[in-house]
Amino acid sequence: MTKVVHKFGGSSLSSAERYQAVAQIVLSHCRAGDCVVVSAAGKTTNTLVKLWESYQQDDSQGFSDILLQVENHQAELIRALFESQQQHTLLEQLDLELQRITSHAKQDTLHEATLLAHGELWSARLLACYLSQLGFAAEHVDARNLFTLHHGQLLHQQNKQACMERLKDTSLYVVTGFIASDVEKNTVTLGRNGSDYSATLLASYIDADAVSIWTDTQGVFSTDPRKVANAIKYPKVCRAQAHLLARLGNPVLHAKTLSPLKHSKIKLQVRSSFDVESPPTEIVKEGYSKAKRFITTFEDLDLVRVDAIAPGEVGQLSQIIQHSIHHFSAQGETFILVPAQSTHRVLKALSGRANIVESALQGFAVVAPSANIAQLQAQAAQLLHEQNIVVRFNHKDNEYALFLTDQAIDSDVLAILHDKLVNKGRELAVVIAGLGNVGEVFVNQCQRQVAHLQQQFDVKVVALLRSKKMLFSANGISLSAWQQQWQNESVDYNNEDLIERIGELDYEHKVVIDITASEEFSKLYPQLVKQDCHLISANKYAGTAESTWYQQLREQLNERSLHWRYNTSVGAGLPINFALADLQHSGDKVTQIEGVFSGTLSWLCSSFDGSKPFSSLVLEAKDMGYTEPDPREDLSGRDMQRKLLILARDIGLTLDLADIELEPLMPDDLAQGSWDEFLARKGELDSFYEHLYQQGITQDKVLRYTGSLQVFASGKAKAKVGIAYVDKSSAIANLTPGDNIFVIKSVWYEDNPLVLQGPGAGKEVTAAGVHSDLYWLVQRLK
Repeated sequence: MTKVVHKFGGSSLSSAERYQAVAQIVLSHCRAGDCVVVSAAGKTTNTLVKLWESYQQDDSQGFSDILLQVENHQAELIRALFESQQQHTLLEQLDLELQRITSHAKQDTLHEATLLAHGELWSARLLACYLSQLGFAAEHVDARNLFTLHHGQLLHQQNKQACMERLKDTSLYVVTGFIASDVEKNTVTLGRNGSDYSATLLASYIDADAVSIWTDTQGVFSTDPRKVANAIKYPKVCRAQAHLLARLGNPVLHAKTLSPLKHSKIKLQVRSSFDVESPPTEIVKEGYSKAKRFITTFEDLDLVRVDAIAPGEVGQLSQIIQHSIHHFSAQGETFILVPAQSTHRVLKALSGRANIVESALQGFAVVAPSANIAQLQAQAAQLLHEQNIVVRFNHKDNEYALFLTDQAIDSDVLAILHDKLVNKGRELAVVIAGLGNVGEVFVNQCQRQVAHLQQQFDVKVVALLRSKKMLFSANGISLSAWQQQWQNESVDYNNEDLIERIGELDYEHKVVIDITASEEFSKLYPQLVKQDCHLISANKYAGTAESTWYQQLREQLNERSLHWRYNTSVGAGLPINFALADLQHSGDKVTQIEGVFSGTLSWLCSSFDGSKPFSSLVLEAKDMGYTEPDPREDLSGRDMQRKLLILARDIGLTLDLADIELEPLMPDDLAQGSWDEFLARKGELDSFYEHLYQQGITQDKVLRYTGSLQVFASGKAKAKVGIAYVDKSSAIANLTPGDNIFVIKSVWYEDNPLVLQGPGAGKEVTAAGVHSDLYWLVQRLK
């Protein structure tokens, strides 16, 4: 059964109205078996911390005053949410618990973690009771009965068993965040903001499918959206960057939250409980999202140098001060960043092994892909200099650059930094399918072409596909070493895997470049369009598919404002599709297209002079790579038939392959059987072609294999691909072997046709034609 864990923070439960809003979210998004993890309502934990401090200071009056604040807040929630009988019961429970706190304080037996636990216990109880009042089967659960630690380490197997036994599929469970117990049943906490950690721990223990962290923000932003109006909300953030941001003190996610999900398929998303309709930010596994750019700011920190720090010690220090601590090494020394109000506790815990290097620091960190960090560090330093902000400490790591300053980074300065360091040009993710002759040349040409396009657009090749293997990297593949990367990192995939990975790509634009000759791959186009992919095709199958399927694909592309370029599907690199489009856009009307649309058949017919058998030329062309693996595919004329259909559809005709008459350049019965059987009968092909050739001589014409499309005034059309005899003086007769030619007549080009001629085959020119389509797409997206 699918299970989801929802976590609501203190701001989501800060008032009766917020409890009601959360209850509506639960009613809409949860079912029996799901779990809801809650933090203490509003600022309850802060108030309880002050209560503890007044207790430690033996300030009885302060203790009483703060306890009254706690009571008033909880009582106010109860009176606003519940009807008389339930209200009375809950107020009595609250009164008993407050009396118990007072009694422990007087007896000097008050325990810090037990005191702080009340915030979560009250939240869980109130939300579960309120949901029950609304008719939803809900129970509140004390996480101290689920999570046990020994010497600070979670007993995962024991905890998993406890969760499985306690949390069935019969109810919704509202579970306390932040708290757990040790093996002696003493209350312990999981650290400040530990409720997020509680939620992901619980999800891992109950084998949940997903975790939703509901907060007061709409997701994860490039910087604080309260300070920078054009902060970018990211739809996806990879776990590694989310973890780094948490270590640097970003308030949306916290340092330990991600660790329980490390080796799981559990989905994590950050959502707004204040704006339920706003799409979430998904925190995804490495490789499922490109690295982003962030600026996260600091206030009132001390920089502490530590002589030696043991594994896990930073986590222990974070636990002591209930706050994230970031540590790093620079010039052979270890440093930690500590909130200034907690520095004395950290120094005490480190027992003389640490000293303050800089105090009362402000500043920020730029988090970005490692390839960008050096440049961003230099840019940031220059911007700070221009703003007259003194940098007291600067540090660069693989994934971030740290700047600690005297002055606070106010909203105006942060906006300037964000504009210069984060807001970049638009991004295009490129998926290349097909690494055969043309595909390999295209990828090798890509390094230079992408560098050229980068001046206008951030273009990254994120996937390479060959047969059933793929190389996929959301951050971009190194084109200078793609073959080595392919050898080391390519994996098997199926179509479902591919569509999922492409769907996960969080680029502004995506394009799939199909350089396969696979009909199966072309059938994925509708699914790719649903993932908002533009299409570039050298593959002819989609363009010649059955009319209904083809028209539906066109409609889907139009609905999503997506582009489909396929200039190389006809004529290799010749701009025939561009020419036809320009004619029609200018108001002209195409009346006839005739020509040779196959480089292979062009070469064969133009090279034959009777001096050697036609089959010898076919085998020669095969050895030179001019033909398909089985040259009968070329001789069948089906390739030219598909090309003529693409051209017909380009000028607005609704035709199918069956509407184009086809005459093969070989006897029909030679199409049957294996290639070896064909070779044994190649003499029949020679006799067939020799007969046709002699007929041409008799007519004083030359033999060519052509496609012809004629459009009548009525709008009807006649189309044929087959053997033709043309005048010796015609451009088609004098075609350079291997060239394609397109002779186009229109209303404006009736007496003097428009002629396009050039190489119609060849991996270099075809690859260049695909690059032309990619360049066109980038210009259009600009």
